[in-house]
Amino acid sequence: MFSQLELTLLLLGAAVLGVVGFRMLHLPPMLGYLAVGIVVGPHALGWAQDNATTHGLAEFGVVFLMFSIGLEFSLPKLWSMRRSVFGLGLAQVLLTIASAMLLGLLSAWLLPQFISLSWRASFALGGALAMSSTAIVSKILTERMELESEHGRRIISILLFQDLALVPLLILIPALANPQDVAATLGWAALKAVFVLVLLLFIGQKLLRGWFQVVVKRRSQELFMLNLLLITLGAAWITERAGLSLALGAFIAGMLISETEYKHQVEEDIKPFRDVLLGLFFVTIGMLLNVRLVIEYWWLVLLLLAGPVLLKFALIAGLTRLFGGATGPSLRTGLALAQAGEFGFVLLNQAQGLQLIDPLVIQLILASMVLSMLIAPFVLAHSDAIVMKLSANEWMMQSVTLTEIAARTMTTQKHVIIAGFGRSGQSLARLLEEEKIPYHALDLDPERVQEAQAAGAHVSYGDAARRESLVAAGIHRAAAMVITYASTPSAIKTLHFAHELEPALPVIVRSHDDADIEKLRNSGAAEVVPEAIEGSLMLASHALLMMGVPLRRVVHRVQQARGERYASMRGYFHGVGDAADDDEHLHLRLHSVALSESAQAIGKSLAALGLAKLGAEVTAIRRSKKRVEVTQQSVFEAGDIVVLRGDTESIARAEARLLKS
Repeated sequence: MFSQLELTLLLLGAAVLGVVGFRMLHLPPMLGYLAVGIVVGPHALGWAQDNATTHGLAEFGVVFLMFSIGLEFSLPKLWSMRRSVFGLGLAQVLLTIASAMLLGLLSAWLLPQFISLSWRASFALGGALAMSSTAIVSKILTERMELESEHGRRIISILLFQDLALVPLLILIPALANPQDVAATLGWAALKAVFVLVLLLFIGQKLLRGWFQVVVKRRSQELFMLNLLLITLGAAWITERAGLSLALGAFIAGMLISETEYKHQVEEDIKPFRDVLLGLFFVTIGMLLNVRLVIEYWWLVLLLLAGPVLLKFALIAGLTRLFGGATGPSLRTGLALAQAGEFGFVLLNQAQGLQLIDPLVIQLILASMVLSMLIAPFVLAHSDAIVMKLSANEWMMQSVTLTEIAARTMTTQKHVIIAGFGRSGQSLARLLEEEKIPYHALDLDPERVQEAQAAGAHVSYGDAARRESLVAAGIHRAAAMVITYASTPSAIKTLHFAHELEPALPVIVRSHDDADIEKLRNSGAAEVVPEAIEGSLMLASHALLMMGVPLRRVVHRVQQARGERYASMRGYFHGVGDAADDDEHLHLRLHSVALSESAQAIGKSLAALGLAKLGAEVTAIRRSKKRVEVTQQSVFEAGDIVVLRGDTESIARAEARLLKS
């Protein structure tokens, strides 16, 4: 039997290995957490038991997730999306619950030896099945550059309502668990909820802003973090003492902070706690899965997997169509949201704790939910092919779209294809127009395309990351192509098709910073424009001009930096305030190393140390407050400050070689 510390270390270690494995397979980390929980849980290897420690970790994960959702809760945003959120989203949740209740009654009648569900249990199951995975779907939509597409907006609207619906469901399900007097229980729960909401939203909001100002004036990051944890857990404690859920209090706390000017700082500070604890929550969910039971009742698990997934797909696709969506986007919306979601596990856990549902049924449904989340990334990856097979109309619409693009570009020669018509794409289009250079843009935001077309812009609805769209846009007649959105995965995909169709076509790519310059150039980009470095370059140019440096010299400096592919400007000294990045190890950074008298590098040349083989570059040597010219024959002396450039791992290795005595 493990102690609490040993159990926590075991879960953390297993989670690290699981996430590494799934990230290597380019799958969401959440699936790695679930897989780890299944393997180390009591029903497989038995290393971790389903006890109070794991439950506590899981509950804290949900608390911080709900807090993060509260931070995103914006009344103006909700109002602008009200038809999709409160129309389509509400209809989806209510109809899923109603369908689950009907199916629960039918199942109890047809399979009484396996399933016996009350209407209360069916309601709880319906609430759990109504949820879809915000984490999986939003990540994949972001990677596929589909957040602003028609189906992307509808998907986000439904997910947003599901997140909001969790709060009342967390109140309703415990109330329904009391069969003695449901009306009185619900009434009492509602009164308590109203009292707590008034207390936190009105009184708490006034106190919160003033208190945050007091804390911020102390200029202590440690104090700010402690205060944040106090407010989050304090609000959760208040709602728990009122007989409501911890998650509800955390949600309200996040919502209150979202109205203050400290929202973005709080988001960055809370992210490590949220991600780690939420990961452990998914590990504990995986621990609930009884693999032996799944194997024994495999046919029931497959039935419970196929049934709800197909039901949600048909229901969501039908509702989206009813709310004015075209066939293709409606089918894509249904495919994206057919799987189970993380909040479904929260509601299922709650129903299990209240003993509303038989443990066997819980296990079978849990297994089907986990499996649905495991297959979700693969379904989304092939959603285009699935939609084309399911809908002849979609095939026709795609053909019509491509025909429209081809018709607009048919007479165009030596034009520029612009992938993405956001702010950067539109600015480029204006400059090209002024120079009488023809262009044609492709964009996936239908509203933007419609408005831009009405204003006379040469833009069509289409995905530049599809071979057919590039052909229709006249890639064989184009003079150049510019990818204006800063998404490396999508840019690489577009570059692949562009060079497959027209190998000699020069393609210019925009990127956030210098992290992916080499990757994009190796994929075929003629030029990569890192916006962070270009912004710094322009800032420096204006500063030099204001200081009296001649314009010709400034222009020469800028051209020199661009000519050397920004080599002298790549990398920077990282500070505490720099936001953490999932791929931080890929970013170039600068790091200063002071050489003591016992350092291994003393008396040796740069060539002899071989730092370049470790992936690190020496950009400067400072000796007695003066810069020393860096050559391969440069010999290091005690007291030298050596500036290294490279990724995190390369710098660590180079520093070790410099200092090792």
